[in-house]
Amino acid sequence: MDCPLCQPEAERVLWRDDRCRVIRVADAHYHGYCRVIWHAHVAEMTDLAVADRAHLMNITLATEAAVRQVFSPTKINLASLGNMVPHLHWHVIARYADDAHFPDPIWAAPKRAAPAQPAVSDTQLAIALTEWIGRTDD
Repeated sequence: MDCPLCQPEAERVLWRDDRCRVIRVADAHYHGYCRVIWHAHVAEMTDLAVADRAHLMNITLATEAAVRQVFSPTKINLASLGNMVPHLHWHVIARYADDAHFPDPIWAAPKRAAPAQPAVSDTQLAIALTEWIGRTDD
């Protein structure tokens, strides 16, 4: 199987357990962009057992909370598309009213030049994420 999420290269892993991992996406315009990736190669949320669905959503929402805490964005975008890579994963993206695409999705054509975004280290984000996950443990 040739799946980039099953065989990742050079990921910036912020947190992981035996079911999923949270990575920071290297995007020059969106520093507060994370991806929550289910380890097993499944395509849809309904492919998971109920307890696994709850776990994945808890981790996704903890990621949202951590990104909000350290980036203070205008809005968080959550997306589970899988059209290009049919492997279950959630995008968690910090958005700002003056970012290059706002209010459109980041995959749309840009509307303006991208301004500077808050500088947050992987370590800072990982610490916040671990704290939030501790609050939402299954």
